[in-house]
Amino acid sequence: MPATFDKSNVYTHLRDKAEAQLQTGTTQTTGQWSMGVDALRLLHKLSANPDNAGDALKLLHELQVHQVELDLQNEEIAANEQALVEELRLYRTIYDRAPMAYCVVDRHAVVIQANLAAAGLFGVAQAYLPGQRIDNFLNPQSRPLLLDLLKNVVQSRARDCCIAERAAAAEGARQLQFQATLEPESEHILLVCCECRHVA
Repeated sequence: MPATFDKSNVYTHLRDKAEAQLQTGTTQTTGQWSMGVDALRLLHKLSANPDNAGDALKLLHELQVHQVELDLQNEEIAANEQALVEELRLYRTIYDRAPMAYCVVDRHAVVIQANLAAAGLFGVAQAYLPGQRIDNFLNPQSRPLLLDLLKNVVQSRARDCCIAERAAAAEGARQLQFQATLEPESEHILLVCCECRHVA
């Protein structure tokens, strides 16, 4: 059963934390505390009358707690953003430095992004691959095999593979195995490619 998100518990925890910081004097003021003119006028008016002084203090306390809550939320957002940046950097490094050739292509075989191993496999600079049709790196007879693979993966939304021959280079033509899967909630296709190893 999926866990449910209880907003009331989050807000209660945030308020309790803000209250505790105000009571212990450990609030970290951000220098952005500003009370609106209308709020200050209301506080002045309430505090001028002894009968309402208690209400003025309560209102001031509520405003202080609310400000501390906002500061705590901002700190948490900044920490989460930094964690996401670090995580993205990690996954980008893993993708780029993976020993297998990875390409993200659209349904027309146009490369959107590719890692260093893919560039090495096709004998080009990594920056050259985006915008190129990946089937152009294959022998003309093998191009329909890869295009059919992409079409089948988009239609069936299931993982599939094929073997195609790379266009002849200085070291000669080589057979490549392509495994394709559709990215979740996207029409982009992740292609994993490696040379077929023939056992003698």
